[in-house]
Amino acid sequence: MAGAAAALTMLCAPAEAAPAHEIGGSGSASDGAAKVPDGSVSPAGANDWSCPPTAAHPRPVVLVHGTWGNQNDWNVLAPQLKAEGYCVFSLNFGRDTGSVMGAKPGVYGTGDIRASAGELAAFTERVRDATGSAKVDLVAHSQGALVARQYLRFEGGAAEVGSLVSLAGTNHGTTMNGLASLLPPGGSSGPAADLAATYVGTAAVQQLVGSDVVRTINAGGDTEPGIAYTVVATRLDKASTPPEATFLQAGPGATVDNIWVHDVCPTDTFDHGPLPQSPTIAYLVQRALDPAHTGISCPQH
Repeated sequence: MAGAAAALTMLCAPAEAAPAHEIGGSGSASDGAAKVPDGSVSPAGANDWSCPPTAAHPRPVVLVHGTWGNQNDWNVLAPQLKAEGYCVFSLNFGRDTGSVMGAKPGVYGTGDIRASAGELAAFTERVRDATGSAKVDLVAHSQGALVARQYLRFEGGAAEVGSLVSLAGTNHGTTMNGLASLLPPGGSSGPAADLAATYVGTAAVQQLVGSDVVRTINAGGDTEPGIAYTVVATRLDKASTPPEATFLQAGPGATVDNIWVHDVCPTDTFDHGPLPQSPTIAYLVQRALDPAHTGISCPQH
């Protein structure tokens, strides 16, 4: 069991540590090394609590990061959305210092997904109060999609959200590129899973395929009535695997648009961690929020 926990830890490390270390735009050089944004400062364009929603974009946009990340994972997308006239908000959630990764500065998204959904609910309520908006739109990356769906189903979010854009979300759990099979069936519980959680955090283990959290969120269907879902996957994903497991099936009263990044831009090479930085993602997010949006710019490599 210790070997399984070590393998899971090794795979998790590149899976979502990348955003906190690779998102550009807010770091500065010090002693020859780039400073890692620690989430203490909002992304440019985000968290202007006096922002008035417009008739063109009446719903504020709340950005929900993934495992081991923080609000600076949105340093690229947040100012782009702000420039398009959206009121943009971002939060840090899931700070749990009880694991090796969770104790690191600036690392969030390690705590219990159910508790994180409560944090998202409280933050969204604050956004709605500040803007006077009845509903918000959510844009969520990786674990953030599960947190958002937990909020929609169990924290009253279905009445407070117009749309959810899921980017490489672990919506049906992840096999972690096959290493999850090293844990016992239902591998979010038991000694091996507990050991893994002491390294990677509770939320990482809760995202394994077949976990209690994943099963509970998906019980009774993937969607909530009245919500428009846009679900984006990349075939380069090595963290949310198999990549197509992110896709959702529409239930009564909901709409779902499942999209492969490479069907839109075949040249896009952004994988799981840095996906929120992709120009393709910027286009797909804005199109999801406003179907009239045009101006796609595929990455050139």
